[in-house]
Amino acid sequence: MLQINGISLHVDDLGSGRPVLLLHGWPDSADLWRKQIQFLVKNGFRAIAPDLRGLGRSDRPEGVAAYSLQNALSDVVGILDALGIDKADMIGHDWGAAVAWFMAAAHPDRVHKLVVLSVPHPLAPRTLRQQEMAWYQLFFQFEGIAEAWLRHDNWALLRELTRGNGDIDRYISDLSRPGALTASLNWYRANLAPRLPGLVPNLPPVEAPTLGIWSTNDHYVDGERMKKSDRFVKGPWRYEQIDGASHWIPLDAPDRLNQLLIEWLG
Repeated sequence: MLQINGISLHVDDLGSGRPVLLLHGWPDSADLWRKQIQFLVKNGFRAIAPDLRGLGRSDRPEGVAAYSLQNALSDVVGILDALGIDKADMIGHDWGAAVAWFMAAAHPDRVHKLVVLSVPHPLAPRTLRQQEMAWYQLFFQFEGIAEAWLRHDNWALLRELTRGNGDIDRYISDLSRPGALTASLNWYRANLAPRLPGLVPNLPPVEAPTLGIWSTNDHYVDGERMKKSDRFVKGPWRYEQIDGASHWIPLDAPDRLNQLLIEWLG
């Protein structure tokens, strides 16, 4: 457990060599990366996988504002500082990918190489298909209502939403703890609530070599946006598509993902 920004963050830190920071999304924990951590350590890397604030074994601070991406970035910087790491390779999925994109743009001196799974650059134009796929993000804005519906009938809506993919039993166990479901949904409320037009973050282009990966059975993110993220990357860019995998690429296609990681990270 690391004390970062006034909260306790659980961090898995395994192996030695060049550090690789792995950032999970919703409603996961560092356990999402179990097959990548083992692989990276065997190949001479130091794998560092935190439970992001509000998720997994980390603290769940109260209030929507606590879950802003700005706070998440401060957590990542704090983790690197606490472990004495100046610069790391960074791999992110889902919300972890959003954090990784912002880290590479706002703190280029801390990111060596970047790998983003599923979620495109935050400034990539939203397509109509993406708007349709992201209906649940609007639903999550309704505090209390979203929690009640997700818990109803033994978490039936969550089971339906995940379509049997991911670690559903683990998610239900984690989200059943006091305050855990609201904390997890606050990621959406802090960062995706409707805002006035024109309030778009001014991000410099990403200088780190960047690998973007999308999977064809992703029901939540339109792959066209990942393909077009190259316009926001100044460094070398590569796009890879994994056929047949769901949104949870690290679980569905671990061998293919690990192959891509070792090729990219070298």
